[in-house]
Amino acid sequence: MSVVRTGTMRLPAADPPAASPLPLLRGTRARRGVAGADAEMTAQIAYGQPYSLLPYTAQDGYSRTRTERDLPVVVLENEVLTATFLPAYGGRLWSLVHRPSGRELLHRNPILQPANLALRDAWLAGGVEWNVGATGHWPLTCSPLHAVRLTRADGTPMLRMYEFERMRRLVVRIDAWLPAESPVMFVEVTLHNLAPEPVPAYWWSNIAVPEAAGVRVLAPATRAYHYDYTAVLRPEDFPMRDGRDRSYTDTATKAADYFFEIPAGERGWIAAVDSSGSGLVQVSTDRLRGRKLFHWGTGSGGRRWQEWLSGPSSRYLEIQAGLARTQLEHVPIPGGATWSWVEAYGLLEVDPEAAHGPWDKAVRAATAAVDRLIPREALLPSGPSRAPEVLSRGSGWGALEVADALPELDFGEIGDEQRPWRELLETGRLPECDPPAAPVADGPWRDLLERHPADWHARYHLGLVRYADGDREGAERAWRESLEHRRTPWALRCLAESARLAGSGSGADLLVEAHALAPAVVALTVETLRALLADGRAAEALALIDRLRPDDRALGLIQMIEAEAALAAGDLDRAGARIEQGITVHNLREGEGSLDELWFRYQELRHPDTDPDQVRREHPLPATYDFRMR
Repeated sequence: MSVVRTGTMRLPAADPPAASPLPLLRGTRARRGVAGADAEMTAQIAYGQPYSLLPYTAQDGYSRTRTERDLPVVVLENEVLTATFLPAYGGRLWSLVHRPSGRELLHRNPILQPANLALRDAWLAGGVEWNVGATGHWPLTCSPLHAVRLTRADGTPMLRMYEFERMRRLVVRIDAWLPAESPVMFVEVTLHNLAPEPVPAYWWSNIAVPEAAGVRVLAPATRAYHYDYTAVLRPEDFPMRDGRDRSYTDTATKAADYFFEIPAGERGWIAAVDSSGSGLVQVSTDRLRGRKLFHWGTGSGGRRWQEWLSGPSSRYLEIQAGLARTQLEHVPIPGGATWSWVEAYGLLEVDPEAAHGPWDKAVRAATAAVDRLIPREALLPSGPSRAPEVLSRGSGWGALEVADALPELDFGEIGDEQRPWRELLETGRLPECDPPAAPVADGPWRDLLERHPADWHARYHLGLVRYADGDREGAERAWRESLEHRRTPWALRCLAESARLAGSGSGADLLVEAHALAPAVVALTVETLRALLADGRAAEALALIDRLRPDDRALGLIQMIEAEAALAAGDLDRAGARIEQGITVHNLREGEGSLDELWFRYQELRHPDTDPDQVRREHPLPATYDFRMR
């Protein structure tokens, strides 16, 4: 028996995150130091970091208010496993249940709560997340994919999910199937580069599994690149360091990444097994070279993040698999190339004495168990399939840009976001829209916009496509030309953001004007306030906050900025009114130290004659403010 069926899953969930109108000009240009990197790793770290995240905008329109919701799912099931996918959230594998034992193999999050950990902001914890694009959680992690049901040549039903990833202009396809009586689920990932030139490729399968005392992460390596959120990624022996076995995460106090250095010729796999020696394993064909362990640590900040993402008593760690050895690297996929690999997921069972014995013995025993569970020769491509049946729809961007190149993939119809660009293709004119049409990048768009008669809208978008190409000066010229036709908040904001990212000023005056033209755009309000604070204009920031709508003033992020501005202006009473009552910032960025810095700065100003270390002891950070990763 093997089935693919649709259904719903009911759980407490926040509203789906909405996209901001503000394009993401920032890229992933920040570099971590890497000690001991070889020539290949050094080159791949230097290669492919995007100058900007265009054409995407932020996906920050969500809250921490949850209600019981029925979410559409696609379920794959055979006699051994039940797999539940969420096509509307990046195709995430939400649950994988081993049916004979009733055991959930993944961290199945009891809530659906976005938080600010992805490239575009919104991200979910739990299950298996598919990541393509650039260093970080991918732009479509909280967006829908196209999903169809197919039948393989051998009669096995299969789920296919796919979408056009617009930053790299790669088509990603994820095929999943469960043959009758198979103890593992197969996933074949395919990346299509339709461009004639090489494109930086990035892929990681991020697998969340339950964390508890006695859980051990195993992989066929004795070295790993270690990052502990302080400064540098360093190669070290694994698992022992300073007398502690780091393959057991429940004793680690700090958050950390370990990128395993798997020797050439070794089969790529990673597993997390409990005290009985059993747990989830991921194994793949050789194109996926990288394997990683991530844990939050047992410190107060790590515990707070776990609660923030999954509610109380929902600890998890991640085991991951990627194209490169670390997540700082991008790999060139040649022009016109198609890359594929096959992954398998299932319950691994290792003799508990061996699984929890010396590392070399544990790895040998686990390797043998992996080979018994899923031999190398069983990792075969999905093969020919027939009779696609549409289950759900993704975006219309593939229909606009690549449908003719991949006729075997049904991208459906274009939607409202794509309609202005279809008009440009057909007529040579981009209709004026306010707010502007959704951004585009690369493809035919720059040439069409360069030839377009000048108006505020076409010049605004010309600036964006130039900026996406790394042409900052050309972009700023286009935005200034846009403003000559019409003063809009959109071009003003882009000029300000470009200046900030280039280190040539905060752009505060431009943002103040932009905010006056679009006071209801919360993200623009936040950027304006932060620019005023960066310019030392705290009193102006407080005056602007006083003029905001009540709903905007009530947002935790605005309240945090208000407290920062009040401290900068010397108004301890106003700052204290916010800080003491408690501030909840729904989209606090991973690794951001704003809340703990705010708390301790406030306490130090309240007690100016007391040693700062003593102030910290006498006024410890409240648990609700503790998101420290270090």
